[in-house]
Amino acid sequence: MANVGTYVYAIVRAEQRAPRGIAGVGSPPLPLRVLVEGRVAAVVSDAPPNLRARRRDLLAHQELLLRLTTSGPTLPMRFGMVAVDETAVRAQLATAEEGHLAVLDRLAGRVEVNLKAFAPSNVPTPLVRDHRNIRRLYDTARRNPGYEANLRLGEAVSTELSRRAAEAGRDAVRKLSPLAHAVAEGPQVSGCVLNMSFLIDRTADDRFRAAARDFAACRQEGVELRLVGPLPCYSFVGADSPLAGAGA
Repeated sequence: MANVGTYVYAIVRAEQRAPRGIAGVGSPPLPLRVLVEGRVAAVVSDAPPNLRARRRDLLAHQELLLRLTTSGPTLPMRFGMVAVDETAVRAQLATAEEGHLAVLDRLAGRVEVNLKAFAPSNVPTPLVRDHRNIRRLYDTARRNPGYEANLRLGEAVSTELSRRAAEAGRDAVRKLSPLAHAVAEGPQVSGCVLNMSFLIDRTADDRFRAAARDFAACRQEGVELRLVGPLPCYSFVGADSPLAGAGA
């Protein structure tokens, strides 16, 4: 079978090893190996032919990264990072060794937690009562019901809910940022008014989650917060290297 490349999962310190009892992407799952180059190493496997973002492969990639982060700092690759061959991987490791070590030092003992803010699914009663324009549109829709009146009311309510949720999300970031070493803004997500990731100490995860829960309980009428983690530190890896992860 023709070579289809080397699949790269992560960069780690040279002394780190691949976790036991776990394999990589592909069907059947492909065996892992560690390419050591100087003081750093890459966790790799053969790249499966016709690689696509299948659920099984996405989960295998993520599970491996999570297992790696429990045994040492891990510079994660996004799903689908394929190098031409092992020689290309080794060359990149040698060229960027110092940069990789600096990132690994920064990520040691830390994980990523992602926070997304959404407008609440239920419209709070005070919104209609206290917002002058929405109250006017509501009264108009009751007096003269119809598609246009309901559309204008719905748009006004949606806009105001999103505005309030974004404001509450920013307040959450201000409250939680002192508990993190770094904060990174994520890409826009449909229906999401704020997408932020926090780099925190693994040992501070419970404290961070408790602070987020307390904030959400106080602002539940204004915003729905969704916290996901611990995650591989995708959002806190530079993107200047050919083998660097991208933002979450």
